[in-house]
Amino acid sequence: MSSEIQLTEDNFETEVIKCATPVLVDFWAPWCGPCRMIGPLIEEIAKEYVGKVKVCKLNTDDCQVTASTYGISAIPTILLFKGGKVTKQLVGLQPKEELKKQLDKLI
Repeated sequence: MSSEIQLTEDNFETEVIKCATPVLVDFWAPWCGPCRMIGPLIEEIAKEYVGKVKVCKLNTDDCQVTASTYGISAIPTILLFKGGKVTKQLVGLQPKEELKKQLDKLI
């Protein structure tokens, strides 16, 4: 079972904006090769950071309004949120070490 929360237009505000803990949101699409490559890393991070960081995935094909709201023009894009605000944006395939380094700054 996946540790990540699947975001929709309807649950984004509740799961991300109103969340008391830091949130990592992976903006992706099923047809995106680099997105499929980073997917297992995101899943590992979700398991390693249980209770510290909420890890979510947002399919940009299904949630175009939210993706547009955050100016997502390339995927994969990782947005880190704290207190409902974007604190960091990472575009493209990222090494797991970089993702962990950025998350550790938030917690």
